[in-house]
Amino acid sequence: MSDVRVAIQRDSEREERVVTTGTTAADLFQGERSVVAARVAGQLKDLAYQLVEGDEVEPVDIGSEDGLNILRHSTAHVMAQAVQELFPEAKLGIGPPIKDGFYYDFDVETPFTPEDLKRIEKKMQEIQKRGQKFARRAVSDDDARAELAGEPYKLELIGLKGSAAEAAEGASAEVGAGELTIYDNLDAKSGDLCWKDLCRGPHLPSTRVIPAFKLMRSAAAYWRGSEKNKQLQRIYGTAWPTKDELKAYLEFLAEAEKRDHRKLGAELDLFSIPEDIGSGLAVFHPKGGIIRRVMEDYSRRRHEEADYEFVYTPHATKGKLFEKSGHLDWYADGMYPPMQLDEGVDYYLKPMNCPMHNLIFDARGRSYRELPLRLFEFGTVYRYEKSGVVHGLTRARGFTQDDAHIYCTKEQMADELDATLTFVLDLLRDYGLTDFYLELSTKDPEKFVGSDEVWEEATETLRKVAEKQGLPLVPDPGGAAFYGPKISVQTKDAIGRTWQMSTVQLDFNLPERFDLEYTAPDGSKQRPVMIHRALFGSIERFFAVLLEHYAGAFPVWLAPVQATGIPIGDDHVPYLQEFAAEAKKKGLRVDVDASSDRMQKKIRNAQRSKVPYMIIAGDEDVANGAVSFRYRDGSQKNGIPKAQAIAEILDAVERRVQV
Repeated sequence: MSDVRVAIQRDSEREERVVTTGTTAADLFQGERSVVAARVAGQLKDLAYQLVEGDEVEPVDIGSEDGLNILRHSTAHVMAQAVQELFPEAKLGIGPPIKDGFYYDFDVETPFTPEDLKRIEKKMQEIQKRGQKFARRAVSDDDARAELAGEPYKLELIGLKGSAAEAAEGASAEVGAGELTIYDNLDAKSGDLCWKDLCRGPHLPSTRVIPAFKLMRSAAAYWRGSEKNKQLQRIYGTAWPTKDELKAYLEFLAEAEKRDHRKLGAELDLFSIPEDIGSGLAVFHPKGGIIRRVMEDYSRRRHEEADYEFVYTPHATKGKLFEKSGHLDWYADGMYPPMQLDEGVDYYLKPMNCPMHNLIFDARGRSYRELPLRLFEFGTVYRYEKSGVVHGLTRARGFTQDDAHIYCTKEQMADELDATLTFVLDLLRDYGLTDFYLELSTKDPEKFVGSDEVWEEATETLRKVAEKQGLPLVPDPGGAAFYGPKISVQTKDAIGRTWQMSTVQLDFNLPERFDLEYTAPDGSKQRPVMIHRALFGSIERFFAVLLEHYAGAFPVWLAPVQATGIPIGDDHVPYLQEFAAEAKKKGLRVDVDASSDRMQKKIRNAQRSKVPYMIIAGDEDVANGAVSFRYRDGSQKNGIPKAQAIAEILDAVERRVQV
């Protein structure tokens, strides 16, 4: 037996070690129970991997991103084994790890029921306790086809091996560009085969290492994500390194469900998406309309203060405009089909406002003295999202962007980008979002226009601007639009979820395509730089984010009803109506519950409506020209003079606070 020299890398620490031939990664990290795999020369390996001379080995902890993926992928295999033990006719699709969990697709005659999921989860617990070993073995394509002859979807994946598998939904977890491997689940005592699956791995050493999991739901899903393929049944689950983490995640999901904007939108009578209009096309009800108007009005005021100029453009245009902009080349799948008008001319509902803003810039000659020119529009756009991804107001087919396009000289570019990003972040903070990081999206090498040199210059400029904000900057390779790189503002809400908010995109290409020019100080014609900027992303989506962030309990300035008058008796209704009238003169939104309901029910109704202030009045209040405040948290303050009460609400509006 010979010696093998290896190195163990832990963060910045490196340890040289000499081991005997046949030593595995598991031997190297013996006793370290949280280590579930190893990274060798940058590649993830099972702990059963045998070390060779010169290996650099890094432990993979179960709580790391890679460790979680391995845990969840292994749990997906256990789920698939449980399904086939209970439903032997089930054919296997794919089962990759995903954010916070995993799924596996199955071809079965009858969709899974909630009772089925309970049975599957119980069977998974049995498999987990058996401590079956995950054992990897390489196979040839022909051998894999022979072994998996009864699994038609696996046979298709074998044929996809390579780049096609990497591009297919979830397929890269099964096959990649290298050799094919099958993982056997082996009995802990006898070593007999219990189940097997085509998979790239790596996996946990055994099923007993799976600490905590739960099946969540089932849903229909097209094979490989294509509507042209057969519809399979997908089971979603989640797995965590500890039972406490699983419990915390389930509590988080319960809280997120309470905050679901679709649920709150109906409960608070804010908006709806009528079937008669169509999927992804919302209507705002009066209360929702108030919130939206206040959001828009405040944004308009801030844009006016920052020297933006307001423009308006139509909802539809000739197709030639989008040929010129490049959208028909690069974005046609996201557009509604054309309407043929004017003797066969194609018209499209606009998916973007930028081409029309370019036409406004180009409507007359421009001088350097006019730059930077900041054009702003609340422009409604239409994008044909697939039905499977439409989700309330956060992924809609018709929505209004608070869209700005800034035209400036190259010399002004860096300062303008800096001012734009600062403006964006400050305005988001005004709406109550405070936890940010930035994402820099760079060129997709398969989908871009313009020269590499222009892209490099634009990307480096954005990077420097982003770094000036002092916020974390995360790379997003290949995530840019076809015409230029972008900075995305990411924010965390009240329960820690991340949302993409504003985007700032630098564009040297559309000014070229539209032949935009301005007259420079020396009389020459120069090309402007174009900055695309959507602050909210879309008003509808931002509305949904705020609704979930505040769980419907908006700060006073945004609340559709800022105070509700609640009379102790019918005799006190006129007094509260007078108070409401005085408050309305000051610009406040106050109503009075003059219904026949008892006082306690009126209070409950106001609490359910999440009204910031309940204004209560009885005989003593009327006699003293006062009211009593009851706040959203149930606390109360009595005997407040009417003028003082109105002043307190006005102060809360001015300071944009939540009470």
